[in-house]
Amino acid sequence: MASPLDIMLPYYGDVGLMQTTVRSVLAQDDPDWRLTVVDDGYPDDSIPGWFESLGDGRIKYLRNEENLGANRNFQKCLDLVEHELVVVMGADDVMLPNYVRTVQSAHRSHPNATIIQPGVELIDENGEPAKTLVDQAKRRLYAPKGRGRQIFCGEDLAISLLRGNWLYFPSLTWRADAITKVGFREGLNVVQDLALVMDLVQRGDQLVVDDTVCFQYRRHRASDSSWRAMAGTRFIEERNYFLDVARRLDEQGWSRAAKVARSHVSSRLHALTLLPKALKNKHSEGTRNLTRHAFGPSKRI
Repeated sequence: MASPLDIMLPYYGDVGLMQTTVRSVLAQDDPDWRLTVVDDGYPDDSIPGWFESLGDGRIKYLRNEENLGANRNFQKCLDLVEHELVVVMGADDVMLPNYVRTVQSAHRSHPNATIIQPGVELIDENGEPAKTLVDQAKRRLYAPKGRGRQIFCGEDLAISLLRGNWLYFPSLTWRADAITKVGFREGLNVVQDLALVMDLVQRGDQLVVDDTVCFQYRRHRASDSSWRAMAGTRFIEERNYFLDVARRLDEQGWSRAAKVARSHVSSRLHALTLLPKALKNKHSEGTRNLTRHAFGPSKRI
């Protein structure tokens, strides 16, 4: 019998979207899951009572005594994992009813794989279908082609992800023994997801892609990553990470992957697409940071 899927939900933000996320978990057609919500101190006193009103023993609600920030709260979620498989879900995303069933089936087919990327569709802040330039590039330029379930690993997988990170982190299911052992790198808030995946890929772990659509990933302008992108600050963290991982890849003998990391072309192109909006809004800091990242030399800032 399969172990329950641990669904970890690090939370701070819009209450209504979080409740939509929780309801999507409750609507799973496979009931074998456990949801743990770690509230990072969001200032709304009604939240604990709402969870109590659900009356579902599979749901555990915890509230941090102090705000930990995204990175440390994500790590706390990993410390609370109890079962064989885990997903660290976004508090504004949606599981379609077949999510648990789909990832459990993929795990049974490939039990040695560490990461499962199921099929994802995009929605905006209103729950309507979304289409962005970034996501079009992910799917048309960077994501692997093919149908059904596919296995990827090694330097070729590293090169693929460094050319353009085509994964949707909140939708990923992980083998708990791997993700809890490696964990998130401290100090990263924008690329902590890619850093974790790359740490696993570098040690030889496998990734399964299953094209069955079972998850809705929300893109909206109010997100922390969107704000960081417009200010250009996210790209400072990205550049420093790419140069650090390039050094580690060189030490491992993965010179082709190191070269891709050092050039970080897709990250530069992303910054370039945001530059016109920063100029239009007279965002001087954002304009400066975006210009430096898009056209500047590959060195730490």
